[in-house]
Amino acid sequence: MPATSAGARWPIPASLLATATLVACFAAIEPAWPLAAVLFVPWLWALDRALSWRGVAAQGLAMTALFTAAVFWWFAIGIGQFTGIGTGLAAAALLLAAPLLQPQILVFALVRHAVGRAHGPMLRALAGAAAWVATEALWPKLLGDTLGHGLQPADALRQAADLGGATGLTVVILLANEAIAHALARRRDGLKAWGAPVALGTAMLGAVAGYGAWRLEALRTPPAPETAVLRVAMVQASLTDYEARRREQGAYAVVREVLDTHFGLSASALRDHGADVLLWSETVYPTTFGQPRSEDGAAFDAEIQGFVDAMGVPLVFGTYEQDTLGEYNAAVFLEPGRGRLGSYRKTHPFPLTEHVPDWLDTPALRSALPWTGGWRAGDGARVLPLRSGDGREVNVLPLICLDDVHPQLAIDGARLGAQAILGMSNDSWFTEAPLGARLHLAVAAFRSVETGLPQLRVTTNGFSAVIDETGEVLVHTAMGQQAVLTGFLLARDPSPTLMVRWGDWVGRAGLAFLAALALWRGLAALGERALRPAAAPAVFAVVLMPPPLRFAVLALRAVALAGLAALAYDMATRIGWQVASLAQLRGYGLFVVLPLLLAWGLRRWGRGELRFESAQVVIDRPRERIEIPHGAIAALRTWRLPMPSPGLDLVLGSGRRWSLALASPSAAGDAWRGAHATGRLLALAEQRTRAHRPRWDHALLKFGLFPLLPALIAFRLHQVIAFGGFFGEWLTYGPAAWFTGLAIWWAAWSLGLMLFAAALRIALEGIAFMASWLLAPARQTMLREGGEWLLRGLCYVGAPTALVWRLLAG
Repeated sequence: MPATSAGARWPIPASLLATATLVACFAAIEPAWPLAAVLFVPWLWALDRALSWRGVAAQGLAMTALFTAAVFWWFAIGIGQFTGIGTGLAAAALLLAAPLLQPQILVFALVRHAVGRAHGPMLRALAGAAAWVATEALWPKLLGDTLGHGLQPADALRQAADLGGATGLTVVILLANEAIAHALARRRDGLKAWGAPVALGTAMLGAVAGYGAWRLEALRTPPAPETAVLRVAMVQASLTDYEARRREQGAYAVVREVLDTHFGLSASALRDHGADVLLWSETVYPTTFGQPRSEDGAAFDAEIQGFVDAMGVPLVFGTYEQDTLGEYNAAVFLEPGRGRLGSYRKTHPFPLTEHVPDWLDTPALRSALPWTGGWRAGDGARVLPLRSGDGREVNVLPLICLDDVHPQLAIDGARLGAQAILGMSNDSWFTEAPLGARLHLAVAAFRSVETGLPQLRVTTNGFSAVIDETGEVLVHTAMGQQAVLTGFLLARDPSPTLMVRWGDWVGRAGLAFLAALALWRGLAALGERALRPAAAPAVFAVVLMPPPLRFAVLALRAVALAGLAALAYDMATRIGWQVASLAQLRGYGLFVVLPLLLAWGLRRWGRGELRFESAQVVIDRPRERIEIPHGAIAALRTWRLPMPSPGLDLVLGSGRRWSLALASPSAAGDAWRGAHATGRLLALAEQRTRAHRPRWDHALLKFGLFPLLPALIAFRLHQVIAFGGFFGEWLTYGPAAWFTGLAIWWAAWSLGLMLFAAALRIALEGIAFMASWLLAPARQTMLREGGEWLLRGLCYVGAPTALVWRLLAG
């Protein structure tokens, strides 16, 4: 599209502001969820008019700031209060950090622009949406937010989150916006031009809504009559800012007030609601339970357990735990008469307020940010039973505060057999900005949709809530209200959703889509380069290969291939894919490496150059020059079986033959009187030998020198573990033992890489053979060139990456 003139640039910022306004309404007003379909339409219009990378990047950065201000303005209030720097400075810091908080917006703009330069609107839209969700999957977003969370009020649409999570709904929103924006851009081009994207977008939204209606109906199945039911009372005491209370009243008085308030509300819950279980909020008991730091602490611990024993119901409450590594934000399960059943440690403490990574935790940081906490991260999901006094039991997954913005944690709990989610949060820093607490509740509700698990969620001062498996908030308390909210949990195992089976897969799928698109473009570029016409060579590299030599090379390669196949078969059927004995390496050396080296040596002995001069054909070798007049040549005949490589015979009138192996017999035939030869096998062989071969494609480098790199890493690890240092074996048994050990590791990696490369080569040659029947020659060349580069990448990058991954995982 044409660029706007300098005097007409005002629509660009106006479009960005329009999108920010729509986003603000979408986030703040629950009935405004239909705006999801048009949120970014104004900005997409502006992006389509940015012709330069600089303009696109500027719009992307501006939109990160506007989006952050529109949706997360309340976060500045909480930061300002928590840190004491004030709302103004906190807001400025928030805007400066916007590209880090919402990087997916910038990546979306750049990827969309890049793909749009070479492809149509549909692929551009898909790439942009993939970039958005892939960035959210790769970048640890502070609040775990994604656009799809805004569809929580849409009963039918949010049900699709059981397939792809809230991230999947983000893709739906982005594609709907692209469809409408494209239709508006083509509105003057006729019904067919703008009607197609409208129909496509409508069909997509209709399919999502139809699936949601079906799921809602399916989940209305009543439970079996014998299903155990627990009545859980959530206590929202509305006691906040423990630190300010501690400064005014002292630590003992604060704990005394907190416990007395919760004891009183819990007693009323048992008396008035007949509760089977009590649930208190996050960090309600602000010290370590079961590990008292004073006599008062021990007395408080005993008082809590005594209350549980006296009431005869289990209690789940937020407190602290401690071990040799440090302190944790935890949820403790107490049972009457039996004491502590178990606990869960918060997996995702809030960065720089509750938790600082070890690599970042320095005295300088704590001096600059005195509010930073010292809690450590827990070790993942845990499922614990809630048991009533008469034996009814429901398996629950506890989630503490920020835990509920991470889908994978809820998915892990569902896989462990959870039947419900218990959410515990301290949202007191949202007191002056309830929108933050409401958005947190909406995000938490998606964990129920994704896993099919109902959820009870208690907070310090709002919003405590009862959420069913469809993500509907059945009832919730008010912000700042002191209340008891009762919900029911059923001992019923939900049917596993696609999210539970596959995990949080949409972001990874987006990344795979972008990688495939990049690979496609890269292969196309390589193929286009391969198709550029090249001048016919004046000199052909050849190998003088009379029949006995040719047979010897073929036999040696056959022995090597049989030896490699035997080793692979033995690994596959008997010992597994590892080197388990020296016999394997001896077999590899004798029956694979040695025959290949001998075959390579024979070819080196026969190397030379072939030239077609005006009066004669010349074959130059290191110590020999063969001149054959054109009149003496009766014919040029290509080898019917192009092995061990393509080749041709110079047939003389006297009956003598000069057998020559070379990369392109057809090109040599063209150079000699246009004697062009054809054939499928010859074409495939020439296609392979004529493919671009960088120096690092040489077998001695690929299977000789390169395996030394991973071998050294693995050998060093072995030396450190077995002998206490890299040269431990040298100092213990001498240099011969040390070098022997290194040689064994080297040979093992060489064997592994050769097996890997052989499997890749077989796959590529099979694909090339099928392509020879299906594709035009130009497309075959593109496929071959791209495939060769893919094989190099898998060998030189894939194998080391796999090694690093295994080391890091270990």
